[in-house]
Amino acid sequence: MNQFWKAAAAAVLGLSLSSAALAQSALNEILDSGVLKVGTTGDWNPMTLRDPATNNYKGYDIDITTELANDLGVEVEYVPTDWKTLVNGVVAGKYHITGSASISPPRMKVAGFSDSYIAVELFPFTTSDKADRFDGYDSINQQGVKVATTLGTTFEKRVREWFPNADIKVVEAPARGFQEVLAGRADVFITSNIEGSTLEAKFPVVRVKNAGPRAPSPIAMLLPQSDQVWINYVNNWIQGKQAQGFFDANREKWGL
Repeated sequence: MNQFWKAAAAAVLGLSLSSAALAQSALNEILDSGVLKVGTTGDWNPMTLRDPATNNYKGYDIDITTELANDLGVEVEYVPTDWKTLVNGVVAGKYHITGSASISPPRMKVAGFSDSYIAVELFPFTTSDKADRFDGYDSINQQGVKVATTLGTTFEKRVREWFPNADIKVVEAPARGFQEVLAGRADVFITSNIEGSTLEAKFPVVRVKNAGPRAPSPIAMLLPQSDQVWINYVNNWIQGKQAQGFFDANREKWGL
């Protein structure tokens, strides 16, 4: 009889812990409030772009999180953030999830990630009129070469690693490194193949010749690290949408 009551108590305790985990989960909060809060920077074309006139967002990330909200049966609310505070926002509970972000060890220390659904590679870019000045990575890593990057991004970390001899110019969001190069205040910036192809089509920027891709990185959404209920939901949702072809269709739509 004693063993029976021990087993029963353990079962009740397990049920209570499961209920407590659910009650504390972002999933429970989202369903109760009817709102999915998404942190997004609005400055990474074509992933997330904010229209200053209307404050509306569009892009690959926006389509993904809108679809997630639709399947949850809730509204989506986009919470403005920037790259240096992106992780802090999800840790502090300002939003339930973020748009796409590179998976990195520093971020993994404090936040959780969903399963990855796309990957990026990094390239250096310059303007067309400066293209002949650069040939490969070593030509950038020189005194007098100004390399621009945005504070708090994975790009900033790579710039400091790859070009320690260059003059590194760090700007704070909403400013972007590529804008410094376009304005003539810097010579080179690095960005992903995703953003780079969009910029090449819109502005007179080109990849630095003989500078191949570096730092391939899986991309995923940031979530609260300890909220396994919410993480499990999002991961299973991603798997289901991948099987249905949603992610492939979205990549094709945005030219990724």
